[in-house]
Amino acid sequence: MSAADSEEVKRAGNDQYRKGCFEEALRLYDRALALCPDNAACRGNRAAALIGLRRLGEAVEECEEALRIDPSYGRAHHRLASLHIRLGHIEDALKHLSFATPQPDLLELHKLQTVEKHLGRCLDARKAGDWKSVLRESDAAIAAGADSSALLLAARAEALLRLNLLDEADIAISSASKLDYTSSCSSDTKFCGFLANAYLFYVHAQVDMALGRFDHAVSSIDKARIIDQGNTEVVTMHNKVKSVARARSLGNELFNSGKFSEACLAYGEGLKQHPVNKVLYCNRAACRFKLEQWEKSIEDCNEALKIHPNYTKALLRRAASYGKMERWAESVKDYEILRKELPGDTEVAEAYFHAQVALKSSRGEEVSNLKFGGEVEAIIGKEQFQMATSLPGVSVIHFMTPSNQQCCKISPFVNTLCTRYPSVNFLKVDVNESPAVARAENVRTIPTFKIYKNGMRVKEMICPSQQLLEYSVRHYGI
Repeated sequence: MSAADSEEVKRAGNDQYRKGCFEEALRLYDRALALCPDNAACRGNRAAALIGLRRLGEAVEECEEALRIDPSYGRAHHRLASLHIRLGHIEDALKHLSFATPQPDLLELHKLQTVEKHLGRCLDARKAGDWKSVLRESDAAIAAGADSSALLLAARAEALLRLNLLDEADIAISSASKLDYTSSCSSDTKFCGFLANAYLFYVHAQVDMALGRFDHAVSSIDKARIIDQGNTEVVTMHNKVKSVARARSLGNELFNSGKFSEACLAYGEGLKQHPVNKVLYCNRAACRFKLEQWEKSIEDCNEALKIHPNYTKALLRRAASYGKMERWAESVKDYEILRKELPGDTEVAEAYFHAQVALKSSRGEEVSNLKFGGEVEAIIGKEQFQMATSLPGVSVIHFMTPSNQQCCKISPFVNTLCTRYPSVNFLKVDVNESPAVARAENVRTIPTFKIYKNGMRVKEMICPSQQLLEYSVRHYGI
């Protein structure tokens, strides 16, 4: 096979690349390189296909191989400059941009300068502990072109964590971990005074600890310590993570042994090291609940919810503590949030129902007709319909007939909703068997759904989608 054959295969790869078929293009470039390994242009094209597949670290290596073959290959320098901008490697990008021929791309140069400006501000803000500015400048650098920089994503995650935006921090550090970073960066690259890989593990450990993934946190900070042994921030965080993990483990052992007072103290020791740990606050709240210290349990739940609003474990424990203190209005309020967060949780639905009943009872309202769960109840007369729709709470009435195809299609879903929302009364009216009810309610098309709340009609839907029906049930039923 000759160099001409290699060129032919490369052209076929180019055709596939232009069609956006990057995997197939890569396969063809591999064939061409097997025929002619020292073809710099083919190496460059292979890098382009890898970029299309978002395998940027491999693309960097391929461009470097092209330049080993032909150090003056301008297109490879240009492609490497673009890659390093995306990866946030400012000095490398500038070096290769200066070698790009016939002259540096002014758009790429402007992009590089913008990324460099925001990156510098990001690093300065981190030194000053200005986390809002770290978040703003890391976002600006990413938007300017460093869209595949694991280090900027890690800085973003650290800022989000310090701003108590835990879920967003978790997403950011997970995204950083998925990037092809290690193969595109030398081991001595520095970021914020850390060896770059150590910084990624350092941030990951903090996020894991904040979210209660203590074993992962220990593993991450151990890796950071191995990589960057002399870094004081890494050493300090290593000691903190180890201490908090030990305190949590001891607390769990004591709690499981029924030693709730001792477990309380253990979790407290962990909170001295990490006073913004929602899991430790929530665990201590569980101990205080067991010790019948309802007010203190609520205080710990409040602290956990300051750190992570709508944290379901804290809401559950606070709602239960409010119930023990017969503070039913606050208990119901927490269960309403939980019903939105955990719509399919029947235990939450039942606890919410019982809290509602207790609240109504404490106000002197009639509660004897309230029921929890059950099947879809058939209505066969006007009197039964009026009685059912005048009950306190929420009632959903399905006007239907078994012979109607749309009714048959949605009826199983109504049964599912009956199980999913057990505090809601689900009723059905067969319009053929109860025409008087259908006429009184002016039902002309089936299936029709009507929702009553505390005796008042609040919603009517004709042939609704499953999504609209469940949204309405959830909206009025919670």
